[in-house]
Amino acid sequence: MSATRSCPDWPEFLETAPDLHFKHYSIAEAELPGEVLTRIPDLPREAAILCADLEHNVFNPAHTHERLGAALKDTYWYDVDDWNAQRRS
Repeated sequence: MSATRSCPDWPEFLETAPDLHFKHYSIAEAELPGEVLTRIPDLPREAAILCADLEHNVFNPAHTHERLGAALKDTYWYDVDDWNAQRRS
């Protein structure tokens, strides 16, 4: 059974990021880049600790494990605030 589910903050995202659809994922489900995985070897692969729109490579730091979010920000991924700021400029 998949642990994937819609983020409970979806009503807020309808206003702030309407093009994105955030769901909660485990690290294993998200199939993250190897450079991220090597930075978080001790985080559980099956726990739902990532809130993201996988299609757009955007994550919600409020619902993502802090260390995972930091590892993602060092790649081509954006946190939702950075993504929104970039779209406005």
